[in-house]
Amino acid sequence: MITAAIAILLVAHGLIHLAIWAPPPRAPERPVPFVPDRSPVLTASRLPQTEIHSVALRLALVVTLAFALAGIATAFGAAWTPVAAACAAVLGLVLKLLFFHPWLTIGVLLDLAVLAAAVSGWPFSLT
Repeated sequence: MITAAIAILLVAHGLIHLAIWAPPPRAPERPVPFVPDRSPVLTASRLPQTEIHSVALRLALVVTLAFALAGIATAFGAAWTPVAAACAAVLGLVLKLLFFHPWLTIGVLLDLAVLAAAVSGWPFSLT
């Protein structure tokens, strides 16, 4: 039961990344305060905005796949589950740090919790 819950949470956390960074187009009359492809770091590197958007989408897809893989590994009790979860969490942190907005603070905390759990072996030792 715990294993299934952890697996579902990892996959769901990954899918949320894709939902945030690949939102449907919005009407211009309803601007949003958070645009997930604005990166102070990449803008300072003089990367064109279209490339920054592409980096955001690609990295979000990689993070989504990494968390899904970690969830699947958890569900099947794979020995490499902590490594997959740690990699997914680090990738998620990189994404959130590159494109930081205060709204992402909860995601940062979740990634840190997954990383801490993976490094300590818990809760993956329960699988």
